[in-house]
Amino acid sequence: MFQVPPTRNLGRMRVNRQQVAGSNQRCRRDRRLVASRSRPINWKSRGVKSDWVIQRSLGPAREQLLYRHLRTLSCTQKVLQGKLTPEQAERVGAALTQATTAAWVAGYQTYLEAHDTATPTIEVEGEVYRWKMASPKEFLTVGGPMVLSRSLYQTDAGGECYVPLDVAWGMVGQFATVEVREAVLFAVAQLTPREVEALLKKCAPFHPSAAAIHAMTQGMGQWLEAHPELPEEIRGEEESPQGTRVLVGSLDGVNVLLAEPGPKRGRPAERPQGAAEAGEASPTCYKNAMVGSVSWYGEVPEGEVCPERLASRYVSRMPEDGAGTLKAEFERELADAEAKLERRVPKILLCDGARSLWKYADAKAQYDDYERLVDFYHATEHLSKAAEALFGKGSEKGARWYEKYRRRLQRNRHAVTGLLRSIDYYSQQRKLTSSRRKALATERTFFENNQDRMDYRRFRLRGWPIGSGPVEAAGKTLVKVRMCRSGMRWSRPGGQYVLSLRTYLKSERWDTMWQRYKALAQTAG
Repeated sequence: MFQVPPTRNLGRMRVNRQQVAGSNQRCRRDRRLVASRSRPINWKSRGVKSDWVIQRSLGPAREQLLYRHLRTLSCTQKVLQGKLTPEQAERVGAALTQATTAAWVAGYQTYLEAHDTATPTIEVEGEVYRWKMASPKEFLTVGGPMVLSRSLYQTDAGGECYVPLDVAWGMVGQFATVEVREAVLFAVAQLTPREVEALLKKCAPFHPSAAAIHAMTQGMGQWLEAHPELPEEIRGEEESPQGTRVLVGSLDGVNVLLAEPGPKRGRPAERPQGAAEAGEASPTCYKNAMVGSVSWYGEVPEGEVCPERLASRYVSRMPEDGAGTLKAEFERELADAEAKLERRVPKILLCDGARSLWKYADAKAQYDDYERLVDFYHATEHLSKAAEALFGKGSEKGARWYEKYRRRLQRNRHAVTGLLRSIDYYSQQRKLTSSRRKALATERTFFENNQDRMDYRRFRLRGWPIGSGPVEAAGKTLVKVRMCRSGMRWSRPGGQYVLSLRTYLKSERWDTMWQRYKALAQTAG
């Protein structure tokens, strides 16, 4: 009796017992047909005169494969004839591609079916399964669709079936090969399922539908969520970039439209509304997705003022109250990076002026030995708003005032103190409307609350970055570009599936992640 090694996932599936009983006669016919196809081929009768082919001792499966390949190529003979023109060249290229992919599929099918189990009974974890039928199934391979005949086994008591071939080549519960799944998921991390479908029709022999692409994305996203240990394992294989002079951690939020009810946002309605309409909740709402970056910087290149960024790694999560999951992932990324740093390398926490982020940092002991800085470019945005509130939009005097204090923020250690005095002076000298006075108070509060985190001069002198460019870029490339297109709205799990794939891609960890996925999937299978 053929013995199957114990396995956690038995590769079982449901089958109708009446269908099994009614198909026994067809199965016996199929097995006779397979046996007849396995007989050695008389190559001379096929018109093949190659001594190598005639003399070479091929197994029945390899002979059948070679015959199929020759037959497929012979179909292109008519196409190959004719005068060379651009159109003819295109037809020949298409014919060769079709012939090659057809031969690839036939060869792969022959190889796999040659490894199928054909014994009457097998034993799986102490239980006896009997051969029931040859069960064909279509798989999507890198060469295109492939119908594979597989032996299906079932116990005498009925119930779930066991397919040894699916277990052997790691395709239990899958319809696309691992190569196809990687290509599709790599593409869907950057494009929508419909765009991926259209792209693959143009440049690949496998053409999954948008629904199939969505199913692959969901399956992989669920697998990643079920393996939170994966990033830690990947980090264990990484080293700090050579020449690291400073480590920078940053956090930022990005609005994402969710497909769930929430309060309406935007300008007040200009037309009268009834009480019911005014209190109506929107079927969609914006919430803050969070992104974190850990970046390594080197020396300042000659002629530059900013240090060279050597590498960046990212974490990202869909909106969550308190962002607890994102913060925990960010802390683990930072802790691992810290452990691999040389002892005297400085560490910086560089964020925008969001009060919630700095309150979180102040309460976390992990950041006690971090230098802290408000992103310079966020500071200049607030400075511009203060100039507009003081002098009016488009004012030349406001532009001069803005440039003056922008330069001082970079060059003067106590620039914020002078800025606050200037704001107070002009707010008393100028007649401001209530709205402009309110806007000015907001900007003054920003500088007053963050003045201890605005020592840009010292950071520049030490060759440290003063802008949170990596996390700002991550907010755009990770979230905005892929998830904030016109008409897009997301469920939180569905958005996270795409966001996780995109994070591995942008962190340059895709290949390592995929190798881990294949290894763990094979172990589980």
